[in-house]
Amino acid sequence: MKLILGLGDTGLSIARFLQSKEVEYRLADSRMQPPLLSEYNKNFSECRPILGDWSQKLLDGINEVFISPGIAQDDSIVIWAREKNIPVASDIELFSRYAKAPIIGITGTNGKSTVTQLLGEMIATSGKNVAIGGNIGKPALNCLDDKMDYYVLELSSYQLDYTNKLDLLTGVVLNITPDHLDRYDSFEHYVDSKLSLYQYCENLVVNSDEKLVPAKKSAKHFGINMPKQDGDFGTVTCHGSCYFLKGDDVLMDVNEMQLIGEHNVSNILAALALGDQIGIEMKHMTQRIKNFKGLEHRLEWVDQQQGITYYNDSKATNALSTIKALNALIDKHENIVLIAGGIAKDEDHSELFELIDNDVASVVLIGKSAKDFERGINKAQTTYADSIKQAVEIASGMINNGVVILSPACASFDMFDNFAQRGNEFKRLVLGV
Repeated sequence: MKLILGLGDTGLSIARFLQSKEVEYRLADSRMQPPLLSEYNKNFSECRPILGDWSQKLLDGINEVFISPGIAQDDSIVIWAREKNIPVASDIELFSRYAKAPIIGITGTNGKSTVTQLLGEMIATSGKNVAIGGNIGKPALNCLDDKMDYYVLELSSYQLDYTNKLDLLTGVVLNITPDHLDRYDSFEHYVDSKLSLYQYCENLVVNSDEKLVPAKKSAKHFGINMPKQDGDFGTVTCHGSCYFLKGDDVLMDVNEMQLIGEHNVSNILAALALGDQIGIEMKHMTQRIKNFKGLEHRLEWVDQQQGITYYNDSKATNALSTIKALNALIDKHENIVLIAGGIAKDEDHSELFELIDNDVASVVLIGKSAKDFERGINKAQTTYADSIKQAVEIASGMINNGVVILSPACASFDMFDNFAQRGNEFKRLVLGV
């Protein structure tokens, strides 16, 4: 019998899959009211979930545990399973056992959703059937389809932690910066988790600008500067314009892409390298780049009203994400009002605060970390807001022209269910709907 731990999107997808294969399972969640309880009970009435504190009895008769990524490795149920030598696996590993088409894996601290979506759209533009999922959109098991030519999966470090076997045609670790340190003993442990993706790849794609990724001779590389080898990807600035390159070949002008910011240049280079690795024609990839508007809540243009442009970057839940968003705007706009705050992660915010002091006119602070952020900001004007509604009103009144951006550099759980709810509320207030 299998044991499914966690009744969220992942747990529900595992239950649905095991039921379709007529595999007997038990499902448990440490919460008394997990978010998908009613949906599960409606569709899986024959196997009621076991709710509440973990018990070792859950493991009786169990030969494998499938675990939701939100459950930490030091949780008691995980420790008990490993003490009993019961295998603990992710939904990604289970997916890999049944997938018949090549799988591309994408991880990194930042940018993985953008690269995953863009690569998937590149493949679709080439006329191939592709499913996009994992840590973005659909759980991986919901993507299984014998008609697929490729699977493109965003993989979190949590998913990789519980994956022991995975067959990837190619994959990339986009970047690694301190994040999720509440789940890891050290930053080095988090780095190892991200880099573990490469042990599953037949062909590697490596960011040559990422110092934490060891040199890999057989890999295809990408980076912001000139490519070092014919098959690698990079950029060159010539006569005032910047161009994407493969080796010495010019692919397109960077200004032809709709995304903004150097971090998105790097994201596009990663997608190009991955697409090239699996044989997607360049014309299909560049066509998709020119039409790609990016993802919701990631430096998303919302509206322009009375000279003020509004951007929703609610997905920026760490300092580096907000730094990248601000750097993308600073070159084009003089007046920037930042809405930031929430639950700050255990990371160094000094670079963010310095950037704010030098280049941001005003900051409206919200949430649990507002006072901590105010202590770190020395020059820029700071104001408190009790709600996102008040923050939008205050920010809009601070400038006559320029930019108001929600880029919190914090998690959202003190005020919202998730970053998407935070971003949607911001957009609703801006648009007045």
